[in-house]
Amino acid sequence: MTTPAAPIRILLVDDHPMVREGLVARLQAVPRFDVVGEAGGRAEALAQLQHGAPDVVLMDVGLKDGNGIALGAEMLAARPAMKLLMFSMYDNPEYVQRALTAGARGYVLKDAPASEIVSAIDAVAAGGTFLSAAVSGRLFRGQAPRPVLTPRESEILGQLGQGASSKQIARDLDLSVRTVEAHRQSIKRKLGLDGQAELIRYAVEHARQAR
Repeated sequence: MTTPAAPIRILLVDDHPMVREGLVARLQAVPRFDVVGEAGGRAEALAQLQHGAPDVVLMDVGLKDGNGIALGAEMLAARPAMKLLMFSMYDNPEYVQRALTAGARGYVLKDAPASEIVSAIDAVAAGGTFLSAAVSGRLFRGQAPRPVLTPRESEILGQLGQGASSKQIARDLDLSVRTVEAHRQSIKRKLGLDGQAELIRYAVEHARQAR
């Protein structure tokens, strides 16, 4: 008799409870999948990593308490045998490149058909790679990334690239320093940037390209 293959153990990390609930239901309906945990943020994800010993981590790019790309890299360092599959609503080529550089084996869009998400998990679990069709098309055509920042965030990013501090930006835009700092955190999360120094480097480079 042939021994049945062990199920693919999956950890889902997404900060939207309704997204997690819907996706868990979809994945659990696949007999060869076993969702061993779900998490909404960094601390919970790291705890689940130790408890559930997942084969595949399906990770949202944008988390409220950090960015998923950096968290995924941290989890890979703790458990190199696991496979990281990024899960995002953005098909921004820059996100994809950052995710692959961080060690992700695939990148699938949240609005992809359920069959594509299943195929992505199967592919990375088997040691392969997977990019959603829309993602690979934009990545290899070299198209400019789709804007993901709000007009105010773009304005603040531009001023950061010119060397302005949060206090200077707050004064120039008639905002509170706290509001500017909140926008900076949002920009970092959306662009998958890890830390203030990386944000400034990105802002400076962005300003150069805009000239």
